[in-house]
Amino acid sequence: MKVLSTFFIIGLFLLIGCQPATENTTTDQATDDAFKKPPEWAKDVVWYQIMVERFRNGDPSNDPTIPDMERDNIFIPPTWTVTSWTQDWYQPDPYFSELKDGTFDGKVQQRRYGGDLQGVLDQIPYLDSLGVTAIYFNPLNDAPSLHKYDAQHWRHIDRTFGPEPQKDLETIDKETPLDPATWQFTAADQMFLEVINELHKRNIKVILDYSWNHTGTKFWAWEDVVKNQEASPYKDWYWVSKFDNPETETNEFDYRGWIGIKALPEIKETEFVDHSDRMVAYEGDLMLEEVKEHIFNVTKRWLDPNGDGNPDDGVDGFRLDVAAELPLGFWREYRKVVRDVNPQAYLVGEVWWEKWPDDLLDPAPYLQGDVFDAVMNYRWYRLSRQFFAATPNPVAVTAFVDGLEQLGSHLNEANN
Repeated sequence: MKVLSTFFIIGLFLLIGCQPATENTTTDQATDDAFKKPPEWAKDVVWYQIMVERFRNGDPSNDPTIPDMERDNIFIPPTWTVTSWTQDWYQPDPYFSELKDGTFDGKVQQRRYGGDLQGVLDQIPYLDSLGVTAIYFNPLNDAPSLHKYDAQHWRHIDRTFGPEPQKDLETIDKETPLDPATWQFTAADQMFLEVINELHKRNIKVILDYSWNHTGTKFWAWEDVVKNQEASPYKDWYWVSKFDNPETETNEFDYRGWIGIKALPEIKETEFVDHSDRMVAYEGDLMLEEVKEHIFNVTKRWLDPNGDGNPDDGVDGFRLDVAAELPLGFWREYRKVVRDVNPQAYLVGEVWWEKWPDDLLDPAPYLQGDVFDAVMNYRWYRLSRQFFAATPNPVAVTAFVDGLEQLGSHLNEANN
């Protein structure tokens, strides 16, 4: 079958602002320096990005079905089917005429090709032959959407990426979400562990994508909030502005969704910071220790799956989505949790727009050695796209060179 890779990327991430340990330091100082530094392995890796659903369909028997995709306010016609792997991208699927969203981009969100972890396993020799030394996986957590940022379970790999979706659902239903002692490894989880193992055999690192800023509306805690309203034990997990009054016909329930998207209810912080006009780095923490503990438990689950204190069987770090929208205090604690499990884990934050679409956020507060090792390199991407691609705002050679020099001037020379 044809391989559909999202991107082949050399040097996707930019390493900025962490000082190396100096000679003749004390043990404590050396430990502190190591904590602040990016892992050495991250400085010269060849990155490959994989969105599993669009990579390769290795096992058609686990292809997603309509129930796997169902979520609030999304219409999926009964004629929906998995898209043929070799179909032309711009060819409308037969069910497109029944979708309410009239745009092609909107309709494509309902398209599924059936890519899965078996497809990744099948192509690991191919990836190795390319010289790839690190893979960044777009979100793998169990979620109904195409993009998987609308998690219904943070702690599990998407059921349709593994060999037994229905059995995995039964396994998940037997667990207590806040009690890691009850968590099991589903068939999809186990296959992901196999992927990690096979990649590690070839000295290929694995980075996993998560968003701790929001969940989907199918997330177990959110569903309880919707059902039980103010009586829900999870009501303070989210930014709920108004609960429904059962004595009225109107449903008054309202809440904050990521950039206004109600399909992505936001996790509550200790302080409300309005990001609608401009993004800023800010202090603070998540509102509840219970939420943090759940996030930390999920994080440790994938860093050291068998819990034996040796992280060799786990992922090698995380790419953290919309990271600037969570407070710095949370991220500092998160780094400690991650590095306590794996001192060589790599943390990359998505720190992007200060104000869309022109102003990019200054990443300096996130790159002092206590939060992230790097941020997504959108500055380099935007400049390169304006020069190499046909864009509305092209730049000349001189502007391109000046821009690269300006980017380089912001780098710590010790890490160049």
